[in-house]
Amino acid sequence: MITLDAATRESLAGKASRFRKLHLGPDILVLPNAWDAATARIFETAGFPAIATTSAGVAYAAGYPDGKGISRGEMLEAVRRIAATVKVPVTADLEAGYGDTVEAAEATAEGALAAGAAGLNLEDGYEGRLLAVDDQATRIRAIRRVAEEAGVPLVINARTDVYLRQVGPLKTRFDEAVRRANAYREAGADCLFVPGVSDSETIGRLVEAIHGPINILAIVGTPPVGELHRLGVARVSTGSGPMRASLSLLGRIASDLRMGRYDLFTKGVISHAEVNQLMG
Repeated sequence: MITLDAATRESLAGKASRFRKLHLGPDILVLPNAWDAATARIFETAGFPAIATTSAGVAYAAGYPDGKGISRGEMLEAVRRIAATVKVPVTADLEAGYGDTVEAAEATAEGALAAGAAGLNLEDGYEGRLLAVDDQATRIRAIRRVAEEAGVPLVINARTDVYLRQVGPLKTRFDEAVRRANAYREAGADCLFVPGVSDSETIGRLVEAIHGPINILAIVGTPPVGELHRLGVARVSTGSGPMRASLSLLGRIASDLRMGRYDLFTKGVISHAEVNQLMG
């Protein structure tokens, strides 16, 4: 059981409460995913009211492929640095909880709270398979119990990977995603995340069928924020997209540098003094 000192508990509980309210409108929550303290500060300075982490982005920056290798401790240390650097609520993308047991989920929730996270993402995909619905629901209830004992209304974003992993025949995926999302909501999740869906018709049907706020991942073909808002989506997140876009830019910089050119990293970029001020 995690024990937070009174000041930490009060501060984190306030952030979690503010973060939860952002899912209830009137506007859609646009949630950028940072992978280190500097990127979190960029997003905060741009005016976003909350920031998520990207587990893939953190893993890449630490030298691991997504979903393989990075430990719970390394991931939570990145979350801790991000949460300590910004004033807005931070929600942590923590894969499937670094294990498929209740004990693993509890340890991950305790670590997230200790790191200063106001929310966490929990996937139902683990080691190439989807966990049984009842098992995942039990893990979500355990996370809620850990948060309640700590005195923090941790915002649980329960992710189902039915569409992302293309589980089962296409015609069955909608009903399976809805079944899982509603079970996770009943277990105590605050928001239901269905990545891998990008067409307006399916998104609209999910909003109608799922009994709680839903989160959509911004990928190629995802409707603009205004259209998602019209459809009733509560939250749209970017995943590892911004991190991969940054790597793409770095690749172009590398190519230009090999050709003897400096323009991409010397013109129109944030100055050394501005970055120092940003991080100060």
